[in-house]
Amino acid sequence: MSVPRIALALVGLSVTVASARADEPKPLVTRDRVQLNLAGAEAVLDGAKKKAAAMGLKSNLAVVDDGGHLLAFARMDGARPASATTALTKAVSAATFRQETGPLPPKGEPDLLLSLSIQNASGGKVTPLKGGVPIVVDGQVVGAIGVGGGTGEQDAEVAKAGVRALLDALGKK
Repeated sequence: MSVPRIALALVGLSVTVASARADEPKPLVTRDRVQLNLAGAEAVLDGAKKKAAAMGLKSNLAVVDDGGHLLAFARMDGARPASATTALTKAVSAATFRQETGPLPPKGEPDLLLSLSIQNASGGKVTPLKGGVPIVVDGQVVGAIGVGGGTGEQDAEVAKAGVRALLDALGKK
């Protein structure tokens, strides 16, 4: 007996979900899951704020959990208020897509129309702007940081410094 499969194509990515047989036992809970908590989110913010200050930037910084829910936020003195929403959107995009944010498609020549249409179709919950970086611990995405206020490259550099600060504190260089 074959297992039915459902395929979904989104932005050139193909996801296949296989349904399990009805007679196979299924686990009722997931155990031994790594989860980002407030102290970890604050460690990410601290590392990112230090890097932004060293670069002379005034940034908005958002840290979310693996589902894109806000854990911690900081708006550095003098940072543009409008970049707060951008930082959160970058963090949500990085967490839920499990990859750094940036132009679409991720490889090759960026397609401006594709990037804009995905952003608009998502209701502003997805962005092709650089500056969103997933936080990976023990091979698992536990959250993400989004940074707004500099250029895309600067925002990505600040975000990566925040992730590095957490991993260094965990002893995972």
